[in-house]
Amino acid sequence: MLNTTDTIFALSTPAGMSAISLIRISGDKALEMVDSLFKNKKGEQKLFSAQPNKAYFGSLFFQEEFIDDVVITFFKAPKSYTGQDIVEIACHGSTYIQQRILYVLSEKGARPAEAGEFSMRAFLNGKMDLSQTEAVADLISSQSKSSHRLAVEQLKGGYSLKIKDLRRKFVDLASLLELELDFSDEEVEFASRTELQVLLETLESELTELIDTFSLGNALKNGIPVAILGKPNVGKSTLLNALLNEERAIVSDIPGTTRDTIEDTLNIKGTLFRFIDTAGIRNSSDIIENYGIERSYKSAEKSTIILYLLDSNDTASLRQEIDDLQQKIDFLGKKLILVANKIDLSGNKTELGLPFETLFISAKNRENINLLKQHLNTAAGIDFEKDRILVSNVRHYQSMKVALENVLLVKEGMENDIPFDLLMTHIRTALHEIGSIVGEVSNDEILGNIFGKFCIGK
Repeated sequence: MLNTTDTIFALSTPAGMSAISLIRISGDKALEMVDSLFKNKKGEQKLFSAQPNKAYFGSLFFQEEFIDDVVITFFKAPKSYTGQDIVEIACHGSTYIQQRILYVLSEKGARPAEAGEFSMRAFLNGKMDLSQTEAVADLISSQSKSSHRLAVEQLKGGYSLKIKDLRRKFVDLASLLELELDFSDEEVEFASRTELQVLLETLESELTELIDTFSLGNALKNGIPVAILGKPNVGKSTLLNALLNEERAIVSDIPGTTRDTIEDTLNIKGTLFRFIDTAGIRNSSDIIENYGIERSYKSAEKSTIILYLLDSNDTASLRQEIDDLQQKIDFLGKKLILVANKIDLSGNKTELGLPFETLFISAKNRENINLLKQHLNTAAGIDFEKDRILVSNVRHYQSMKVALENVLLVKEGMENDIPFDLLMTHIRTALHEIGSIVGEVSNDEILGNIFGKFCIGK
């Protein structure tokens, strides 16, 4: 665990030349350090008596060397992001000025912050729980309106309250079982088996409901996976390039050109989609190509939406293609969009005689691409209510699954009259897993792993 009492600093804006840069300092000596470098325009050093939440304009000097004109903002503990005194220095965005100020702060006794250390201090000082600090990282990395909204909802604390309520129910369950164990020899019953069963049923139901939201939450956060499937040379790579409006994939008339998956993302009206261009599906004697085809099916299995691309000029075996596809892929929970390509060569054909809705496009001429994007948004069906609790963090999802597994083991154990002292092991495991989500049960290794993924300065 890092020392959380010393004074740390970091460049909180991206490195490199810019109009303005922001340097953040946190710790008991933050104001004292900056005050020793700062002079207002009257040549006075008055920061030590600075009022919180106010900005002060002046200059930074080090051993009579002028560094830059700056704006200083002071946030006094505990009413700051980290819960400690924080000083922020807004300077000009010269890389020399940035590095010079960082060097001077180091000379004054502060040290560079590790990745996520400001947020770790916020967590350790009770400014946020662990799930909220992780939401900060999600907010910074959000790439769409949906992922931004999801992070904001989690940061507001409703998600944390739900997890804490779950943990309280586990504590209640553990307390009842502990009392039964403590007074078992005196034949005193504190809770009926029916009461325990009801509490277990409630925990099972609430955990299952949360776990079931992960597919949507993860899609909102990382992008809805869309697999582009079809036979060789139907225009899958051309379609990917048309959707992205750039030459992302190699296009060739030679069948089997794409032998591996190619991925890229696109924001369509606030929703992030992750497109996966796959190898053409056909019978092949080429071992490498067959590996690519196998990956095509695996990509389809992991996708929420499947774009199956057809050649509108080759209609002889279309029904058989769809039947073969349905035998290879489990479509449960997936949306299938049939896309007939190359209408520029088929005289703008608009009917194939298939019992499925089909969208007709020309990927080469980028005709009806916007219509396809509309279909994708409709198929995604992203419309979650305000304040709805969604699980988007893999760590939380895994902890909930372990907790649910242990709840089911306790239920099974009670049905088979397993002694309560043995069942308590499962309850403690579930309690630990749920508590670790919000940080009420944690260790240095877990914290180091979580905050190590943050950006420097946050």
